[in-house]
This record gives sequence, C-alpha cells and structure tokens, in this order.
Amino acid sequence: MQTQLLINGEWRDGAHGQRISVLDPSTGEEIASVAAGTPADATAAVDAATAAQKLWAKVAPRERSEILRACWKTLLDHAGELTELITMEHGKPLADARGEVTYAAEFFRWNAEEAVRIHGSIGLAPSGNNNIIVRHPPVGVVVIVTPWNFPAAMITRKLAPALAAGNAVVIKPPKETPLTALRIGELLEEAGVPPGVVNIVPTLSSGSWFDAAVDHPATRMVSFTGSTEVGRILLRRCSDRVLKVCMELGGNAPFIVFDDADIDAAVEGAMTAKMRHSAETCTAANRFFVEEGVADEFTKKLSAAIGAVKCGPGSEDGVTCGPMINAKAIEDMDGLVKSAIAAGATATIGGAPGDRAGFFYQPTVLDNVAPDSPITTQEIFGPIAPVIRFSDTDTMIEQANNTEMGLMAYVFTKDIGKGMAVSERLEAGMVGLNRGSVSDPAAPFGGMKQSGLGREGASEGIYEFCETQYIAAQW
Repeated sequence: MQTQLLINGEWRDGAHGQRISVLDPSTGEEIASVAAGTPADATAAVDAATAAQKLWAKVAPRERSEILRACWKTLLDHAGELTELITMEHGKPLADARGEVTYAAEFFRWNAEEAVRIHGSIGLAPSGNNNIIVRHPPVGVVVIVTPWNFPAAMITRKLAPALAAGNAVVIKPPKETPLTALRIGELLEEAGVPPGVVNIVPTLSSGSWFDAAVDHPATRMVSFTGSTEVGRILLRRCSDRVLKVCMELGGNAPFIVFDDADIDAAVEGAMTAKMRHSAETCTAANRFFVEEGVADEFTKKLSAAIGAVKCGPGSEDGVTCGPMINAKAIEDMDGLVKSAIAAGATATIGGAPGDRAGFFYQPTVLDNVAPDSPITTQEIFGPIAPVIRFSDTDTMIEQANNTEMGLMAYVFTKDIGKGMAVSERLEAGMVGLNRGSVSDPAAPFGGMKQSGLGREGASEGIYEFCETQYIAAQW
C-alpha cells in the first residue's frame, strides 16, 4: 500500500522528507512509516483541490452519484484488508473494525442517493415583483481533520457528502492512524474519483499545517472531529477568515437506568454503549446514573459482564477490548480512577492498568461515584464505568445536564412515556432510548452545547457542504 502523500492524484514524499512512525498500540512497536506533510504540502494540496473542484462541480449529479456508489462497492470489496489495517494501527478488535468498515462504506451509498436530491426552491415574492429562486451550490474546497479512534468512518462521514455536493477536499488524518486513510485514498482513485478531488496529507506539525490550509484563499470550509479543547482552537483560527465549519466534538454521555428498566437489557445496552470499539468513542457512556432500587442488581450484573471482557491485541480470537491508543491515555485514566476511589468510590472490578505489554487498562466498574467527581466531568475515552446512584429524577437530570458537553445520552425504562419525557429534557443531540447504539448514516449525527456545530449524516449532512444562494428574478 502507499505510504506517501496523495496530492493531485500523485503519490509523493513530503517537502522535507520526514516520516511518521506508526505504532501497534498492542505492543508499542513500529509497524510502518508514512510521509509527513509540511505547510507547503498543505498549500499544494489546496491548490490541487481548487483546480479539481471547479471541474468536479460541473459533473452531473447522477454521474457523481454513480462514482460514489462505486466507492461504496470498492470499500466493501476490500473490507477484509481494511479491517486488518484498522486493527493493526488502532488496535480495536477485528469484529469492531469490520463493523467500522461497513459503516464507513455506507456513507458513500447513502450520499450517492443524496447527490441527486439537493433541492432548491422557486416561488413568487409576496410583493409580486419578482420570483425567489433558492439553490444550493457546493462550498468549494473543504479541509477535513479526523481523529484516530475511527480511522475509516470519521473520514467517510465527511468525505462522502462533501463529494456528493460537488466539493474537493484536503484531508489531514491523525498521525496515530494514517495507514487506513491513505489506503482509502487509493481505493477511491480505483473507484473513479478524479485526481485532485481527494488529497490526503498526514503531518507531524498539525498547527502549522492547519494554518497553511485555512489561510489559503481557496479554502472555504473546515470539517473537524476531535476534542472540544482542540475544536475551540480551530474555531478561533477559522474565524479569522469567516470559514464555514462543521464540528463534532467531545462527549460526556449519561447512561440512565430507572427502577422499572429491564436490567438485563440495560446491561446489554451498557456493554454496547461503553465497550464498543474498546470504549474509545465520543458517544461512549461516560456516567451511569442508576436509580437506587436497581443499583445493586445493575452494578453486580454490569461488573460481571465487564469482568468477562477479554483484553488483548485486537487480532486475537475472542478479544473484545483492545489496547488504548498510547501511554498517556493509560496515565490519564489511572489518575481519574485513583481520584474517584480516594473520594469514596469502590472498584467492583478492575481499577488498574493492564499487566501486559502495550497500552492496556483493565475494564473497570466504579460504584458510589460522587456526581461531581473529576471522572464524571471529563471524557474518559476508556473502559471505565462510573456508577452514580440516584433517587430523585429531577436532581439526576440536572446532574446529567451539568456538563459543557451534549453529544449523546442513553435512557432505559419500560415506561416509554417516561423515557420520552426524560429524553426531551436531556441536553444531548442524540438519545438512545432502550438502545446502546444510535449511529446510522441515515440519521443526523451531532451534539448540543460544546459538543459541536452542524450535523453529519441524514439529509441534513449534505447541506452542511453546500452554500445557500438566492436569486431574485423577474421575467
């Protein structure tokens, strides 16, 4: 596979010849190296995208649609290869990696269908003096910045609607997991995406790379997925040029279990919401609010399920929790656990780093966590489940909403009326009602408050990559 930069349909080394070392997080050993782009390479990529976009925007929607459908088919045809690549550089179990590839590919199929349904409107002005024509042309050149936890899906969720709308893109994949991104670039070329429409430039110098890309006069939009902290920085930079933005930022999802819930179903949902993709997801359940009447039962059953999780390299049979991304992630998680225990919480299972080589942390359940403990205010991004017991629903909802994040929430109850009422009071862009997962290319993905701006997926997603133009016409 290619390990160079993809700029204007050509594979090339970075301007300074530097390389990025890619590590296997299950061992900490290098598995590959890829070219490291410079600010000059970012500028060259935007130049290439600028020229290619003008031609791509003129391609008929149906033709763009067929190319996107070919992208979907090509990714699925190489699903096995991409699955192994994700597991190799990220460490997630093969089953999760396989699911990610299917999910990632589906954004091309969905947006192939949306490409021919970008609707405008025409109507007579109330004054009767002119017609009001509204259309939605592409933005132009889009800079895409993606995280390491979903090496394929976080790219395609942005890339597919951007291409469907007629834009060209410059992608900065994360330095931890660039191999999947570069392979996807190769496969899109095979599927018929014209040269220069998709440019991929990994880098070791994210700040200066981003400055060069957003200061280019042709760049008109930035789409970013990552932490709220970094999102704030990028938003400030984008404001210098008044760029359009779509940002999916951090999460601090409450998982709420009421006394009348089906506890076995709640535990099953908790395992999905917490442990899927080795617990390294922005939608992961971060705080478990459990009503007193079922707290003992839920915590006992959740601890048993968490205790049965097999940790190890994602490529090993039976492994359902792979390594964390790096050593700092382990250090941060251990600090949060120790702080919670010092404040009175109890580890019913786990509670310490793994005892094997690589970046592992024991799947952990903490009972009787204080609602204001540091572990409840930060995004854990690891296999740790803090349980907070509650008896008053109104107070619990206040605590659940007491965060700057508002991406995801989960509610389990047999009373659907109560579940809907509570869901509507939660300050979250997405709610799983008696479900541990909600992601779907046909649904709008995004958060409230500081969890982001805009939506990805669904019919809303493609319009994020469009402008709105009004033409006053008289005839």
